[in-house]
Amino acid sequence: MIADTQCVTSWRARPVSFVSLMTLYESNYIRLRALVGDVRALEGAAVSRVAGDCDLHLEVLEHSPYTSILRLTYWFDEPEGAVADPDLELRVYHDARLAEATRCGRWVRHPGLEAIRSGIGAELGERWLRNMLLNKWLDYTTERGHRFVAAQACDVTHDSHA
Repeated sequence: MIADTQCVTSWRARPVSFVSLMTLYESNYIRLRALVGDVRALEGAAVSRVAGDCDLHLEVLEHSPYTSILRLTYWFDEPEGAVADPDLELRVYHDARLAEATRCGRWVRHPGLEAIRSGIGAELGERWLRNMLLNKWLDYTTERGHRFVAAQACDVTHDSHA
């Protein structure tokens, strides 16, 4: 099993470059596998409940031979109704072993993140921010104890025979 800390990350690439974005997608895949195990084995919707944290909701939107699309969110009860936040749609590339946050509903409102968002290139910058949010959130949720399967035993090594 490869731990995220063992991923070789070249910081010679600019943080919001294509190369660093692909490294981030690889890290997202490893962290997602720790949370859910084999994405292709998931079906429907599931909720992970742990003491001291919000319920984490996962929904499988689509499976195809090479990709899966998931929705990951917390739901909050607000006076105007239930609100999903963060509300991320993820595309998992099974053959490349990458996971990308392709959509973020109700974009983050934190002033620090908004300042970063306005200071970088449009499309690449948006992808970078969505995927940094996903990366940190996956790390947070697994640290809090969330799991959708016995994901600790998943094998994410890059075996050419897999």
